[in-house]
Amino acid sequence: MSGPIDATLFRETLGHYPTGVAVVTTMTDDGTPDGMVVGTFSSVSLDPPLIAFFPASSSRSFARLRAAPAFCVNVLASDQEPLCRQIATSSEGKFDGVGWRPGPLGSPIIEGAVSWIECTYEEVREAGDHFIVLGRVHGLAVERSTLPLLFFQGGYGRFSPGSFVAAPDPELIQAAHLAETIRAQVEELSTEFEVNCSVLARVRDDAVQVLATNQGRVGDSPPLGHRQPIIPPMGAVFMVDAAPEEVDGWLRRSPDDSHETRDVHSALLDKVRERGYSLLAAEPELLERHRVALSAFEQSDRLPRHERAVQQVTAELADIFCPDLVPGRRYDLVSIVVLIPTPADLPPMALRMTGLPASASTEQVESWIDGLKRVARAASMVG
Repeated sequence: MSGPIDATLFRETLGHYPTGVAVVTTMTDDGTPDGMVVGTFSSVSLDPPLIAFFPASSSRSFARLRAAPAFCVNVLASDQEPLCRQIATSSEGKFDGVGWRPGPLGSPIIEGAVSWIECTYEEVREAGDHFIVLGRVHGLAVERSTLPLLFFQGGYGRFSPGSFVAAPDPELIQAAHLAETIRAQVEELSTEFEVNCSVLARVRDDAVQVLATNQGRVGDSPPLGHRQPIIPPMGAVFMVDAAPEEVDGWLRRSPDDSHETRDVHSALLDKVRERGYSLLAAEPELLERHRVALSAFEQSDRLPRHERAVQQVTAELADIFCPDLVPGRRYDLVSIVVLIPTPADLPPMALRMTGLPASASTEQVESWIDGLKRVARAASMVG
């Protein structure tokens, strides 16, 4: 038999596991909102839809909540720590200044929360010095796609996902320095063809823009340091000289990792290796979906569900990626990308041309490609 568990050690050990923060709300008999903060909330079952939270059996707040027929779990956002502290510490006036609206069963839905789940009581059972409260879900929704508030080792915080603006690191700084050495050639190319040109560097699974010149009629270039996730077929030029394990990691970023999809993306990569460039054709509806998904991903702090949406719509670009150039045809292109040969101590880099005029002849497209390759060779000699 083991000895008694030290309470301080128990809290310290379990404190190394981060939890989300939620406010369980209800309406009292006199029509006023009431609630309590919980850090022990979990999904339990899909069929039937059940959730659970675990209040202390001595909690006076839960004693009041239990008297109501329904309750609502509000998952707090990372910027709602002051609201959390107000509800957690106030005995009266918990909801002073707090915006809310009634849910379908009348429980308060807190304004600005990430999501809400409204329930009736399925079962309340004792578990040591706590209750296990099972709730049957009657309604739920995501209100605000943003990062949740977390509780960890006695303090509040949030996730720190990869930012869309790259933080400086030695490799990225070296890439920016190399890009600056060919700025004049990139600007000349942009002016010569009246297009937009940029230099990209691959940093892990993102393409980071380290230089941009905009002489095209459409100023479509994002800010310096902007990151875009590399998902097949996009980013194929960065895989031209990559190790097999890197290529495999790139292929696995597709939402469909089937053999058939891998074969499609591998064939496109072989095209890029053979030709030395990639093309993306214009398909307005598909490209707009891609733009909207990428924008939602950025604005949501790169939440996983938004990343999945970006992965899905990016994978659909395979149908308009790397079209064959046929003499006599005309092309509407969104971008042309050429790999820059760089030393092993630099991240993979590429030149991208965008803002391209519509209905370009094959000869015109080939002249753009030749211009990009010329500047890429100049960069490799500098590097």
